[in-house]
Amino acid sequence: MRYPNSSKTFHKAISHANRGMVLEELINEANKYYLENDLALIYKKPTPIGIVNVKSDGTKKIITKAFFKEPSTLDYNGIYKGRYIEFDAKETKNKTSFPLANISKNQLSHIYAVNNHKGIVFLIISINQNFFLIDAKSIISFIENEKRKSIPLKYIETHGYKINQKGFIKINYLDELDKIIGG
Repeated sequence: MRYPNSSKTFHKAISHANRGMVLEELINEANKYYLENDLALIYKKPTPIGIVNVKSDGTKKIITKAFFKEPSTLDYNGIYKGRYIEFDAKETKNKTSFPLANISKNQLSHIYAVNNHKGIVFLIISINQNFFLIDAKSIISFIENEKRKSIPLKYIETHGYKINQKGFIKINYLDELDKIIGG
């Protein structure tokens, strides 16, 4: 950014720390509704951390230094219609594709493992202000049959399911999940 009448240029730092937080909040709201209405038991998994240093101000304790104990898998798991499900929320600013780099190697291995054990595993992807559910079989098929480093939006639209709002639930993904499990 260049201020008027100045030769100095200032760059605003871009933080990606909270990318995905809006999507996760919408999913958390949906999960709360599903739980309260006895539709599904789906929870956000806590990230396992090891605490190194804690500070106390007398009334509360604050973690000042910690580390991740193990690599992250997927963010959500639970049971729906007697079936084990696990999924992750992903957002991209890219308008034409979803970069595979947004899925860590550990997450991809976990997707393969849950799929191999007949669990239902998928991603909820936010792209162009739309939400899509794409299941493991479609993700794995793309990775194993294509050379691209990103999944084109057209592939997501064709092999995934667009998630629609239902009532006040902005991301009603159970309707799309029913299409996968046949219910």
